[in-house]
Amino acid sequence: MDAITLAALNAMDAPGFVAALDGIFEHSPWVAEAAAAHRPFPTLAALHEGLMAAVEARPAAGRLALIAAHPDLAGKAARAGAITAESVSEQAGLGLDRLSDAEFDRFEVLNAAYRARFGFPFVICARRQTRDAVLDAFDSRLGNTPDEEVAAALAEIGHITRLRLVERIEGPGAPPTTGRLSTHVLDTHKGGPAAGVKVELYEIGASARARLAERVTNTDGRTDVPLLAGAPLRIGTYELVFHVGPYYAARDLALPERPFLDRVPIRFSIGEPEGHYHVPLVMTPWSYSTYRGS
Repeated sequence: MDAITLAALNAMDAPGFVAALDGIFEHSPWVAEAAAAHRPFPTLAALHEGLMAAVEARPAAGRLALIAAHPDLAGKAARAGAITAESVSEQAGLGLDRLSDAEFDRFEVLNAAYRARFGFPFVICARRQTRDAVLDAFDSRLGNTPDEEVAAALAEIGHITRLRLVERIEGPGAPPTTGRLSTHVLDTHKGGPAAGVKVELYEIGASARARLAERVTNTDGRTDVPLLAGAPLRIGTYELVFHVGPYYAARDLALPERPFLDRVPIRFSIGEPEGHYHVPLVMTPWSYSTYRGS
C-alpha cells in the first residue's frame, strides 16, 4: 500500500481512516475504528499512542482477541503463506521462512508449549530480534504469569505496529523506530585517527557466524556510512573485527616481522533496538581498548 500523509489521514471519513490503516493491527480493524473519533492527531507518535490507547481501553477479552489474531512464529500457517502480508515480510526478514525441518520442528514445539500455557500465540516484534534472541525470549517468557505475559505481548504489538505505521503514514513527529551502529578507530601511537582500516561486522548465533557488513575507515577514522542504520538494531550478539595488522604494516614502522596485533575482535551485545551503539577502537601496535561511546 502506498504511503499517505498524516494530514490526508486526519481528513478522511471514518471508513477511509480505518481502510488506510488496514493491516497495522493484525486482523483488528476495531482499533482504528475506536481511534478515529479522537482525530486530528498532530504527530505520528500521537497517532500511534491513540491507537494503543484504544487497545488499552478494550475489555480484557478484546485485548486477548487482538493477541490471538497474530500468527505463530514459523508456524504451519506461516509456512503455507496463510498469514497477512505484513507478517510474511517480518518473519521472512528473520529467515523464519527458510528454516530446516529440524529448526521448524523446534519452533513447533515451542509454539505448542506456549499456547498450552497461555492460550494464545507467542507474539514478538521479529524485526527487533535475532533468531537466537527470539528463542531466548520463548524460554524466558514461558516463566511469566498470565498477566505478565499479556502485558509482554501487548508491548510487542506496540513495537510491531509502530514500525508498520511509520512505513505507511508520512508526517511529523515520528516515534523512534531505528537504531544505529557506528565505529571510530583511533591510533594513539600516531596520535590521530586511523585511515584505511578494514572493519567487518558479524552477527554471532548459537550455531553460525554471519557477516553483515564490511567497511574501510576514512581520513577521520570513521566509516563513510554507519555499520547498521535505517532499521531497528536486532537484539543479539555481534562482533566487530578490525584489521589492524595491514594498517600498521602500511605505516612502515619498526615493528617485529610478525606483528603483535593482526585482527582485533570486539564481541558485544545489543539490547536497545532503537539505540545508538558507538563501538570505537583505541589502539597501538601492542594494545587496544574500547567502550560504548555516543
